Amino acid sequence: MRSIKDGFRFHAHVVKNGITPTIFTFNQLINLYSKHGLLAEARNLFDEMPERNVFSWNAMLWAYIKTQNLKQARGLFDSAPSKDLVTYNSMLSGYTNTAGFETDALKLFMEMQSLNDETRIDEFSLTRMLNLSAKLSMESYGKQLHSYMVKTANNLSEFAVSSLIDMYSKCGCFREAYQVFDGCAGELDLVSKNAIVAACCREGELEMGMNLFWRDLELNDVVSWNTLISGYVQNCCEEEALKLFAHMKENKVRWNEHTIASLLSACAGLMSLKLGKEVHGWVLKHDLGSNPFISSGLVDVYCKCGNMKYAELVYATIGTGNAFSVTSMIVGHSSQGNMVDARRLFDSLTEKNSIVWTALFSGYVKSQQCEAVLELFSEFRLKEATVPDPLIVISILGACAMQAALNPGRQIHAYVLRIGIEWDEKLVSAMVDMYSKSGNIKYAEKIFRRVSNTDAVLYNIMIAGYAHHGHENQAIQKFEEMLERGFRPDAITFVAILSACRHCGLVELGEKFFASMKNYNILPEIDHYACMIDLYGRANQLEKAVAFMKRIPIEPDAVILGAFLNACKINRNTKLAKEAEEKLLRIEGNNGARYVQLANVYAAEGKWVEMGRIRRKMRENEIKKFAGCSWVYVENRVHIFTSGDSSHLSAEAIYSMLLILTAELNDTAPVDIKTRIGR
Repeated sequence: MRSIKDGFRFHAHVVKNGITPTIFTFNQLINLYSKHGLLAEARNLFDEMPERNVFSWNAMLWAYIKTQNLKQARGLFDSAPSKDLVTYNSMLSGYTNTAGFETDALKLFMEMQSLNDETRIDEFSLTRMLNLSAKLSMESYGKQLHSYMVKTANNLSEFAVSSLIDMYSKCGCFREAYQVFDGCAGELDLVSKNAIVAACCREGELEMGMNLFWRDLELNDVVSWNTLISGYVQNCCEEEALKLFAHMKENKVRWNEHTIASLLSACAGLMSLKLGKEVHGWVLKHDLGSNPFISSGLVDVYCKCGNMKYAELVYATIGTGNAFSVTSMIVGHSSQGNMVDARRLFDSLTEKNSIVWTALFSGYVKSQQCEAVLELFSEFRLKEATVPDPLIVISILGACAMQAALNPGRQIHAYVLRIGIEWDEKLVSAMVDMYSKSGNIKYAEKIFRRVSNTDAVLYNIMIAGYAHHGHENQAIQKFEEMLERGFRPDAITFVAILSACRHCGLVELGEKFFASMKNYNILPEIDHYACMIDLYGRANQLEKAVAFMKRIPIEPDAVILGAFLNACKINRNTKLAKEAEEKLLRIEGNNGARYVQLANVYAAEGKWVEMGRIRRKMRENEIKKFAGCSWVYVENRVHIFTSGDSSHLSAEAIYSMLLILTAELNDTAPVDIKTRIGR
């Protein structure tokens, strides 16, 4: 009985004719039904058997294990009147291959060690447990298993060797993995070779992996080629992966879906839309588009390359059942700030992993929807029992820093301490940045001082924080401390230190820092030039700003011209401002803020005709300036206000308090609040 059709025909025949099949035939039918996912039919047949042997029990047990129905499998296992090694190994395999049953696997293995010789542990039992040790990164337990295998001579086969190599490699013990491989007696076998090449890729030892790969080339199969191609991709050597694929074709090795998936990952890593389209064309040519493994890879490529139109087209052919594709689409929409579609897809998932949560948090931060970040975090805490990924916490802290929301930031800090999230460099940097931008530079310094392994990023945050809070001397001291400790400054460091200099008018020191950038092979960028122009303007040295502008090797953009315009205003020079006007409006003619900036320069010097001309030009071009706003975080939500805003639900109470405070400052009687807000 090779097909399910044959099985049904035979089963119908014996039922119709009242024939009782032999135990062997019953066992064959149970295997056939379970192989085709007909678990209920297999169980009914098992229950109808007048007599069963150990093979019957093993067949039914394996049917439950294949569908990961371990509760039923365990019940059947416990009720089996007799068990052999296959029975135990089947149950052990089910436990080791299913998440959440690791403790059950360990208990069963210990039970097997106390059994008689007929059910003694064999090579299969040991390799299952080695795989579990690798999965849990239990190096010490893996070493104990290795010792037992040597003692019982179960360490010599190619599968035992490959399992040992895999275990040591995944436990971070590459040296031990190579020693196992190097100690193999006899000729090199394919299984062990593939295992050690995979270990080399995992360790980043690509040259060693390549040398082993080309050794005994005739041994290599498609798994060997896929392992090395995937290894290059995982180690960010995408171009080498593509070259190896070309060699694979030259050697006439037949590729499979895993090869194409690695190629697509390489295209995504390179963010090469052109290569991605070429692979897509190749996929269509070979009629592989229906393969969910490959089509989800195509979705990922287009999302990573920012082409959401193509991603949507491929995604539409897959349907909503592919969780990997949905995840890629959420990441893609989030990266482009399309949070409506990202949220829609997010809500469609019944189970949400850390990747989709992180993508949604990052998307909200990128699109500056800070209130949505905090609301999403509340949702995460209600729905997820797991400890959040540090990247989620970093996104939340970024939102708090963006809005200078100190109280929510403190709550996140307390949450991190309470649940015991590990403090890595990125989390520490995000925490310091949040306190710095939220107005508590002292606490930022306190955390900074507690960190034993500070880096250049942390120093940049502290220097920028001190500069922003007007503590220029501390900023300069921190910069000098950074250099003394051997940290190399980067472009961000110099923006921060030049900002400190411009706030307090330290022209000579600013010039010294700017000139020193070449000592670190740092080319000045727009922000560095803008800082220097602002520095000269604030120090009433406009002639230096003009001379500096002439030396800038790039075409001045709106940022540089805006800084120069501000310098002209400070130094009351409308002539130079008018010269900058034409260039500025040519670059940012649609930005209402630039018109207002120009009008204010002329108004400050009483040049009303010029101011009127700018205002008129703004009206003629139908340019509007977006109203500036302020916000405050009160009672677990962000409240946003614009100038003269009376739309807030508590506007009357807010203006009433504002008038009381103003009256106390001016020592005058308060004005009627209803008159003030126009009600």
